[in-house]
Amino acid sequence: MTTRLTFLGTGGGRHTTMYQTRCTGGMLLEHGGHVLHIDPGPGALVQMNRIRYDLGRTESVIVSHCHPDHCSDAPSVIEGMTHGGWERRGHLYGSATVMEGEGGLGPCISKYHLGLVAGHRTVRGGDVVDIDGMTAEVTEARHSDPTTVGFKFHTGDGIIGYTCDTEFTEGIAQQYRGCRVLVQNVTTPSGNRIDYHLCTDTAAEICRIARPELCVFVHLGIVMIRRGPAKEAGICEERSGVRTVAGEDLMVLDLAEDIVFGRAETYGSEWYPAWSP
Repeated sequence: MTTRLTFLGTGGGRHTTMYQTRCTGGMLLEHGGHVLHIDPGPGALVQMNRIRYDLGRTESVIVSHCHPDHCSDAPSVIEGMTHGGWERRGHLYGSATVMEGEGGLGPCISKYHLGLVAGHRTVRGGDVVDIDGMTAEVTEARHSDPTTVGFKFHTGDGIIGYTCDTEFTEGIAQQYRGCRVLVQNVTTPSGNRIDYHLCTDTAAEICRIARPELCVFVHLGIVMIRRGPAKEAGICEERSGVRTVAGEDLMVLDLAEDIVFGRAETYGSEWYPAWSP
């Protein structure tokens, strides 16, 4: 079964999130017949309804850190995963602020919602976890939420890396060697570095070091959107030599022998037969 990544939202940062200039609903990763929801922020529920996705198909949820653009829809996603809370099922993985609260942040998942799932775990950089039969390496990040983590998902069609929100360091870049696809949270355009986030310049450095087959820009801030994400992706590709695309809301990647791009809206009930109004 082909590995598939559906981008429910490609926005990030305060202004993009507040105005939903791009949705901020995270990603659905389908692997080996299982579905993992990564960072269900604002817009996740709306986007899943738009593509006729049944939340009861979701089997695990990951929340990388305790900022609203990554976690605000997580409780409702958990309720959907557990069939309205009637069936104790699914697994939840989150950073320390997400699960327990730390340093004035969080928790963003209540004890009630923790009690709905079949299992939950706090994850930290360096951990290796089994998510529904898929090995996931937990990577380190440098962000204003100090417990933030990224991931490397070892799928049957290659490794998918997700940087989450982070500054650039060479060590962080080195973590993503071996990835076939690298999803980078690139908040600002070239020449506009801000603390705790990547810009086009630092994303290109990560690509130069990690050498994925494909890089996808997501978590696009308002200045990046106004500047033109496709143009910024082109800058990254030119500097790094790595094929780079700017993510779009409801864009789909099928990871087979070749990486195939699609749109979630065009598949309807073929992809999501269990959905009902």
